[in-house]
Amino acid sequence: MTGDGGDQSAPRPARQPRIGDAALRGMVGLGTGILVIAALAFAQPVFAPLAFALFIVAIVWPLQRVLQRFLPKLFALLISMAATVVVLAAFGWIVSWGFGRIARYIIADAGHFQILYAQLDDWLIGHGIVIASIWAEHFNAGWLISAIQQITNRLNGLLSFTVVVLIYAILGLMEVDLVARRLRAMGTRGGAALLLVSGERTASKFRRYMMVRSLMSVATGVLVWALVALYGLPLAREWGVLAFALNYIPFIGSLVSTTLPALFAVAQFDAWENAVVLFAALQVIQFMVGSYLEPLVAGSILSMSPFLVLLSVFFWTYLWGIAGAFIGVPIVIAVLTICELHPPARWVAEMFGAPVAERG
Repeated sequence: MTGDGGDQSAPRPARQPRIGDAALRGMVGLGTGILVIAALAFAQPVFAPLAFALFIVAIVWPLQRVLQRFLPKLFALLISMAATVVVLAAFGWIVSWGFGRIARYIIADAGHFQILYAQLDDWLIGHGIVIASIWAEHFNAGWLISAIQQITNRLNGLLSFTVVVLIYAILGLMEVDLVARRLRAMGTRGGAALLLVSGERTASKFRRYMMVRSLMSVATGVLVWALVALYGLPLAREWGVLAFALNYIPFIGSLVSTTLPALFAVAQFDAWENAVVLFAALQVIQFMVGSYLEPLVAGSILSMSPFLVLLSVFFWTYLWGIAGAFIGVPIVIAVLTICELHPPARWVAEMFGAPVAERG
């Protein structure tokens, strides 16, 4: 039936997407990303320990699950957290032991370092640089007091951070079973299936990541110890221990663990060329272990884009400091896992993650 108004039942033409719509969505997405980053930086005291706690829960949960088969849940939780505290305390102890031994050696050999300082001062004066005036201007009693206060505040902050992380981890381990049951009961509603599967895969990848990272850290520590001992540099064990511990922080840790022994070698050997050779040899060790052996052993877990790994380390270090340097790569692993399971964002995992054929 037709009339003056035309055929009312005729289908309307589909609305074509306009370029302005895509630009608007892009601007909204960019603005949202900036706001999220700002929120993460502003709320660091909340989100940083929460991220660490989730990481610990993912690592410790298999032990907790096994213990719960034979013990009451509370006892299993106490044992799991006691093991976690022991591991964290042991890690902190070996780092403080290594730096403490090196500091005591430097203090005991202060006369030798004073001679080196006098030689450096003479050389700088010969080139028109008066280092004594710089020391007098910047390094005074007020500066020393301020430095001690900053160190004390950082230690207090580290202790508070650790306590908050452990509290979060305890609460998280108590809720893992309950959250998993709720997500299974929801089925596919609200992305529950995506959260459940991505959480399980991310936790598995975290454990494999830490296993590989630990093996490579041991290898790095042993090789650094052997090289420094062969080179005749004092404190070979201490440098090996620090290389093992700092290797858990990608890029930044390896840079520090290779630079410090080289600087120490400058003070120990008469020729600076020896320190350069040592530094180059340490860089070879870090390159062989970190850039070749570690990706080979890790497989698809660490086969991320090297650019993305470096970006994540410096980005999260900028947001959260040293804590971000450690947790940055696990956060990227979690994001890539979610993107891999979410079809609209799968291209992110394919671009920055492992090739599709290598994913398990």
